[in-house]
Amino acid sequence: MKPGFRLPTRRHALAALGLGIPAVLTTWRGSVHAQALRNITFVQPNPSAINGFQLHVAIGQGYFKDEGLNVRVETVDGSAPVLQALAAGQAHFGRPGPAPVLLARSRGVDVVFLYNAVPTSSFGIVVKRDSAYKSPADLKGKVIGVGTRDGAEVGFARAILNDLKMTEPRDYTFIPVGDGGPAAAGFLRGDIEAYVAATSDAAILNQRGIFVRDITPEKFLTYFGNGFAAMGDYIAKNPDIVEGFGRALVRGTKFAMDDKNRATVMKHLAAGNRMEGENQAFANALFEAVRGKATPKDLSKGWGYQDPAHWQAWQKSLLASGDLKKPLPNLEAAYTNKFIEAWNRSK
Repeated sequence: MKPGFRLPTRRHALAALGLGIPAVLTTWRGSVHAQALRNITFVQPNPSAINGFQLHVAIGQGYFKDEGLNVRVETVDGSAPVLQALAAGQAHFGRPGPAPVLLARSRGVDVVFLYNAVPTSSFGIVVKRDSAYKSPADLKGKVIGVGTRDGAEVGFARAILNDLKMTEPRDYTFIPVGDGGPAAAGFLRGDIEAYVAATSDAAILNQRGIFVRDITPEKFLTYFGNGFAAMGDYIAKNPDIVEGFGRALVRGTKFAMDDKNRATVMKHLAAGNRMEGENQAFANALFEAVRGKATPKDLSKGWGYQDPAHWQAWQKSLLASGDLKKPLPNLEAAYTNKFIEAWNRSK
């Protein structure tokens, strides 16, 4: 989900990545020394640098270049185009959600989750603060807004509603209303009674005077959010690049978590999204919220670690909702913790 700076539509996003429409590639981000580095394309599902702070801080600090990598960042609209870019070979790494990854794998796309960037759910079902709704069960018969029809937030919300024996369209309706700012308009027009919001979306809604509260049941907070992924064959052929990429992410994460680095961190994030950095008070508040979601409850296994039980919970919810028709033949192939130790070990 995305802090309100609507980039191209999904069609335009796919065009920019050459998925069916001729592409005009952007210039490589980096210095004249970049020629000696290996060029890496990273695709994010929204324009927010704060949502993907690990990567943008690592770029700003030069951690990728320390690993011999020159990272170019491209933005598309949601997890589905991220996965399409990876599958088409137009990107090396991306940041999709877990539900879209499992659905893609069910269709034979060998995408692999590498790094759990948001171990605590980055989504929540929010309603207007002064509304009477206390639980998602109260939304029976109502219209619920989502950013995009195939975004990671949809799988998250369906898991909750399915647990309440609610199905679409019998008990509720999802409609895409966009992110942050456009979602505020949806509330104002009365188009939606609730919205499946990322941390950034909730912050934007509150900033724009649409004060919201989260009615997500606590047990769903372990439904982790977007993380870093790549195609299985790319990982197998380029373990050194994957190791360097993840090690830079861990260094960026650790740097961002240290409060004494806050001014530098915010500078790096503003470089990643100039518009996002224009309101420093808002940017700082949003970063604080996102940073909290990115902190594991147990760091003993290292940054980026993926709990197999949490993947099982995601698959179970997708099966129950009907999004997955049958269990994946090898759920463990959807993710790997193979690189965690190397990433978290000082070089």
